Amino acid sequence: MKRRQLPALVIAVTMAFHVFCTPALASELPEDRDLRHAFPEPVILIDVGHGGIDGGTSYGDILEKDINLAIGRRLYMVLRSHGYRAILNRTDDYALSDDNRWLKNRSRHIRDLAQRKELSEHIPASLVVSIHVNWGRNKLKRGPLVLHQNEGRSALLAHSLQRSLGQLYNSNSLKYPELGKPFYLLNHIDSPAVIVEAGFLSNAEDRAMLTNHQEQQKIAEAIYSGILEYFTIS
Repeated sequence: MKRRQLPALVIAVTMAFHVFCTPALASELPEDRDLRHAFPEPVILIDVGHGGIDGGTSYGDILEKDINLAIGRRLYMVLRSHGYRAILNRTDDYALSDDNRWLKNRSRHIRDLAQRKELSEHIPASLVVSIHVNWGRNKLKRGPLVLHQNEGRSALLAHSLQRSLGQLYNSNSLKYPELGKPFYLLNHIDSPAVIVEAGFLSNAEDRAMLTNHQEQQKIAEAIYSGILEYFTIS
């Protein structure tokens, strides 16, 4: 069977030994390299939702993909500053489906999701945290929501993240995480994984937080606190 190509922006090897990320193209890496050997310890994989042609949800000219990337970058730096090994699966505005040349599927969306899953399998990720932004018809609905796998470690991580983010948002509308049963990423990744919906773009109060650099930093730090709590109690 032909070996699947690694993502075009695999920054794993560089990130394993440096605080700052430096993009590396797949063409610059040996095709048969297994990235597991590059890591003496497990890492936290930050899955940055959407990208490129896929903007995610939006409000006017505010795009979810840009918010996801901003929070993801900040989370990466927070984790690294505390000594954790972390990887961003995208560091700029592009679609991961463009890197997927091994899956013969007409659906760009499926190729994108499959590529995210593939990276999680090549790297010994102890956790996968997928960053997204929510949307609701009810504009009054606000606050974070964490979705988890039908698996104990994932549920434990989700509860820790939900609690930490809930304190930041001071929101009682969403107290508990939920089982993300229909989501491809949660159903196809073996490592404990969660999807963090970091607030509702449809809500004015949440939107103000999600688009403010200082608040994005606070969101990243709240996610880090949830991860730290998980590692402490698990």
